[in-house]
Amino acid sequence: MAEVTQYDVVIIGAGPAGMTAATYASRAELKTVMVDQGIYGGQMNNTAEIENYPGYENIMGPDLAEKMYASSTQFGAEYSFGSVTGIDVLDNHDKVVHTDMGDFQAPVVIIATGSEHIHLGVPGEEDYQGKGVSYCAVCDAAFFKGESVSVVGGGDSAVEEGLYLANIVKDVTIFVRGDRLKAQPILQERAKKQENIRFVYNTSVTSIDGNEEAVQSVGLINNQTGEKSTFETAGVFIYIGLKPNTAHLTNLGITNEQGWIMADQKMATAIPGIFAAGDVLAKELRQITTAVGDGGLAGQAAYNYIASL
Repeated sequence: MAEVTQYDVVIIGAGPAGMTAATYASRAELKTVMVDQGIYGGQMNNTAEIENYPGYENIMGPDLAEKMYASSTQFGAEYSFGSVTGIDVLDNHDKVVHTDMGDFQAPVVIIATGSEHIHLGVPGEEDYQGKGVSYCAVCDAAFFKGESVSVVGGGDSAVEEGLYLANIVKDVTIFVRGDRLKAQPILQERAKKQENIRFVYNTSVTSIDGNEEAVQSVGLINNQTGEKSTFETAGVFIYIGLKPNTAHLTNLGITNEQGWIMADQKMATAIPGIFAAGDVLAKELRQITTAVGDGGLAGQAAYNYIASL
């Protein structure tokens, strides 16, 4: 029988949404724990400079994570490592969050598990992870100093990471599946002014190839002509979208067909006492600012729910 620890609020995830929810819940004198399978901060830890968060002209992602963590724990919220395997809803309003490190029981659960990068699903992608395939330029750009690298994608993340890489590597080629970029105009302008960034449109990566040690090239197909080619590259950085981290929560019936959690304006899901916040939600804009706003609402909603019992 797994050990069960009782709390008022269990927050799954310790990114900006989870940490803000912890600040609000613990400040309301609720016994609160954040459970995360990695280091607090979420995707902020993979972000070089953040320049659209109020109060800072720019700040390094890990630095902002540290500041948020200090704030989130100042009123007594706890932090625990653990990978969530499921949630059970009991008859007495309580929920049990099962993890590989033990179970947590509380009347309120706030799901703030965020999202992760979608993989291309092409031959070689999984084989070369850590050997040239990356989903984090901030983490891995330094390994490619003086080399030519590729970026796959045409949205904000692809262009932002391309810009970051361009300051470190020899040159960056960005492969875009369609005939135009989807990134914000300001990012497009910056990238197009960068002499060592070039864009290749209407092109998909079909394979990632190399020797036993590292990536050496990618296979390509022109989506208009069907022409196939090979492009030499030392690294492949993939940014083709996000998927929600809700694999162990689908049985709850609170997600849509794509796995994103459905919640109302007070962050409440269809199950009383289960709230959600941040990038895991079905919504338009996934940014640190919106995650923080969601977390504040969820933390306050937790207090109101417990007060109503």
